[in-house]
Amino acid sequence: MTSILKNDRFLKALLRQNVDVTPVWMMRQAGRYLPEYRAIRSKAGNFMNLCQNPELACEVTLQPLRRYDLDAAILFSDILTIPDAMGLGLYFETGEGPKFHKPVRTEADIEALPVTNAEQDLPYVLDAVKLIRKELNGEVPLIGFSGSPWTVATYMVEGGSSKDFSTIKSLMMNSPELMHQLLEKVSLSVIDYLNSQIRAGAQAVQIFDTWGGSLSPHCYKEFSLAYMEKIITGLIRENEGRQVPVIVFTKNGGLWLETIAACGADCVGLDWTINIADARARIGDKVALQGNMDPSVLYASPEKIRAEVAMILEQFGPGAGHVFNLGHGIHQHVDPEHAKVFIDAVHELSSKYH
Repeated sequence: MTSILKNDRFLKALLRQNVDVTPVWMMRQAGRYLPEYRAIRSKAGNFMNLCQNPELACEVTLQPLRRYDLDAAILFSDILTIPDAMGLGLYFETGEGPKFHKPVRTEADIEALPVTNAEQDLPYVLDAVKLIRKELNGEVPLIGFSGSPWTVATYMVEGGSSKDFSTIKSLMMNSPELMHQLLEKVSLSVIDYLNSQIRAGAQAVQIFDTWGGSLSPHCYKEFSLAYMEKIITGLIRENEGRQVPVIVFTKNGGLWLETIAACGADCVGLDWTINIADARARIGDKVALQGNMDPSVLYASPEKIRAEVAMILEQFGPGAGHVFNLGHGIHQHVDPEHAKVFIDAVHELSSKYH
């Protein structure tokens, strides 16, 4: 496996090194807004079949890179592969998102959970990483990822998506020691999972803390951030002669940026509810920043998309340490041509800041 990269500006920006233009990728860039993705998804039969087939996962990972001048590929997988490997029975219902046949609710449920071993329990993910790296052939780096322990646990306890997280918050409030026991098992599984992805060829990793922002500040520190810190401490940080940067992304975490920036990650992902100039003033001398255009802007006209990109670049200002991204995943009904306008605008309009 070669570690020579034709385009390494994404990895450089994460480490706050100088680049020629601001690198850009999109969360959920391999997804339902692309007709070619929908065709493969239909061929696979269901979402899990797609995730568990390394050739198909590789194909959908590469699809957006054929259309767009992106600076990184991200592994096509799901944040719930770990609880599925723990035996909870992940399935997807159309229009309702992920569900588990066996949610985790009791002390006995939590004690019965194994800590997963990715080589044994999730080989299809690692096979996909190896295949994607081979097919990328050094064009751009590959991002591996996991969910945060708190976010993964919300699905495990609720049994699926939730609007108010009443079941897991009840567990957290009434039996905090049990909650910690669950989060500990998920954390150890995530450390092994991400390290296995890195050994298989992932050149940067992102921890998606989608639901950390649902917590109060002190509960966020205790039940979400502390476990992300634990994971980061346990990660391989150099491979193939390069640093392996770590990105953490807590949706709705803007109030806690200083605390998040101190967790040991190289880069903090921002959603669209915070001004990136304010974020840079608060933490930009400690970490790189990733974000943060509202994905809904991609519904707008090309002129409006370019204006929004220009505004965010101006807010960040000159210098290193910015990876342009959306503030969350791209919406499924976005016109793929609008995504191209966005990506091209980032490269075209950012050169004057470097």
